[in-house]
Amino acid sequence: MTPSMTRSTTIARIMLGGVVALLLGSAALAQQALTGVVTEVNRINSTVAIRQTQSGTVGAAPAAAEEFKAPGIPLDDLHAGDAVTFSVTETGGVKTITKIDRR
Repeated sequence: MTPSMTRSTTIARIMLGGVVALLLGSAALAQQALTGVVTEVNRINSTVAIRQTQSGTVGAAPAAAEEFKAPGIPLDDLHAGDAVTFSVTETGGVKTITKIDRR
């Protein structure tokens, strides 16, 4: 290998390492712990609609329910009106529940 190829290879490896670190960090930051009330459970499509709990603002209009995908999450014991704590990740604009617990 010539010195310029070695240098180019080293730069490419450093850049690739930086991109991988950035992607892994973004995935970890994307997961959020949230609370809310279940408004709808669709067991056929594995989706759950949840109205998130307002944080701190007195007199604010209630938040609209938002639908989340819930693949692999058992939904048999989950019902509309249940208060829940849940974690969500977002990939490509699709929000997916990774964990959900009734409060």
